[in-house]
Amino acid sequence: METEQIPAAASVPRQQSRRPKDIPVPTRLLDRAGALWALLMERPVSLYAASMLRIGYGLLYLAFLLREFPNRDTIWGPDSPWTPELAKELFSQTGWSSVLTLSGNHAYFEICYTSAVLVSALFALGWRTRAMSVLFAVVVASFHARAILMTDGGDNLVLLMSVYLVFTACGRRWSLDSRRARLRSPGGGSPRRANIRRWTVRKASGPLHPFAAARETVTVVLHNCAMLVIAGQLCVLYGSAGLYKVQGGTWGNGTALHYVLNLDLFRPWPALSQLADGHAMLIAVIGYLTVLVQVAFPFALFSRLKYPVLVMLLGMHAGIAVLMGLPLFSGAMIIADATFLPDRFYRSLGARGRQALHALRTTGRASGAAVPREDPALHT
Repeated sequence: METEQIPAAASVPRQQSRRPKDIPVPTRLLDRAGALWALLMERPVSLYAASMLRIGYGLLYLAFLLREFPNRDTIWGPDSPWTPELAKELFSQTGWSSVLTLSGNHAYFEICYTSAVLVSALFALGWRTRAMSVLFAVVVASFHARAILMTDGGDNLVLLMSVYLVFTACGRRWSLDSRRARLRSPGGGSPRRANIRRWTVRKASGPLHPFAAARETVTVVLHNCAMLVIAGQLCVLYGSAGLYKVQGGTWGNGTALHYVLNLDLFRPWPALSQLADGHAMLIAVIGYLTVLVQVAFPFALFSRLKYPVLVMLLGMHAGIAVLMGLPLFSGAMIIADATFLPDRFYRSLGARGRQALHALRTTGRASGAAVPREDPALHT
């Protein structure tokens, strides 16, 4: 994660400091604590990464609901083998709750399902993101609790992320809200430039109104804390998974993936699984790399090894999605890994998209063909 950069014109000049070895250790510790406090309190970090999480999980859950549309009544409906009465009995023991069990009426269930699809779509688009994030968390928790005996690790991760995203400012980039803010800001421009201008004006003109200043501080602190919790959650997830594998004998002798590829429950394409299982040495190497990458993940984040590790994790999750037939789990993990990509990566990605669209428009004008107009939201 990284903080949003402020132009040199908006920054305060610093005096040349002494060399680090000449500074006493207590002073250096206080400086580090002050820098950490400023990082937490002054500006929101990783706004593009938060927006990527919003888009990714919104679209992922939308695809999940649409895929299970023919089976919705069997999984979550009043006629499910796991009846609402059984679910309520389990809720009394576990403390879970679900809006789907408030009524056994079929019309009520259809309204809930349609509303869940709509909320997922609006959350991904970033329309009234603050309210939609709360509703999205309610939707995910309700569907998760209603069929909790059918969930897996991917469902658990989506549930956790939906709760964490409630506290983030995930609608400030690549959203309908950011587009509306850009159009309303003086002189137009992107929300990032508008935020920089407001930050500069605030530094030059003095403190804000107490209520506005408190609201802004709370928003920034909640967002930064939530992003740190998301990063910590992923470190714990990968680290514990790697350490758990280290304790297993099959991972130690390199045969774990061989047994996984021969489980009928996780063989959507048996011929493809057999083809992969035919390369014993390659399977063993991939198994060892999986353990190594997962154990090293929390430590690699503080070095340049972060990017090769993320690439290897992307390949690992893609393989799980194809070979084991777990697209929801793999998608949830791939989207979560996007947390650790810096904002400059997403800005460059947006710039490349605008260049490609501009080239398409230029080619269309040259050929006389009709091309779509550029969406101003791409500049956010």
